[in-house]
Amino acid sequence: MSMKEVFAGIQEKLNADPSKMAGLTATYQFSLSGDGGGEYFVVFDNGAAQVNEGTADNPSITISMEAADFQDMVDGKLDGMGAFMSGKLKVAGDMSLAMRLQTLLS
Repeated sequence: MSMKEVFAGIQEKLNADPSKMAGLTATYQFSLSGDGGGEYFVVFDNGAAQVNEGTADNPSITISMEAADFQDMVDGKLDGMGAFMSGKLKVAGDMSLAMRLQTLLS
């Protein structure tokens, strides 16, 4: 599955349950390295989300990791906190947003 397909799936999940995003106004930048990686960002605006390819101008948080690890995290095979603690997931910016990521993606 390509990263474009992964992020299309994320868009579908987010649209299916807007209550997960209630009160959230933030931009998440995903910098994914390795095979099939790329730059993507998701703009959350109080119950709505828009997935974009590329680099956001001023992200609230930047998540950096290998594309394969990100795929595993989205699929529920890799725990976000475990990935962070093991160094597979790196965060720059608002750490509280990183904590909310698992809930948003599930």
